[in-house]
Amino acid sequence: MLDFTWKVFKETGNIDTYLLFKELEKENVDIPEQSEELAHRDLPIS
Repeated sequence: MLDFTWKVFKETGNIDTYLLFKELEKENVDIPEQSEELAHRDLPIS
């Protein structure tokens, strides 16, 4: 989705498309942190 949004922005120069791209980029950065946090919760207590 990021690639498509970036390509649309490059072609159109539309600022709303750029803002959407940045929002999607931010969400993609947040996802691995959440997954990693959940993975640590699943570890058995020693």
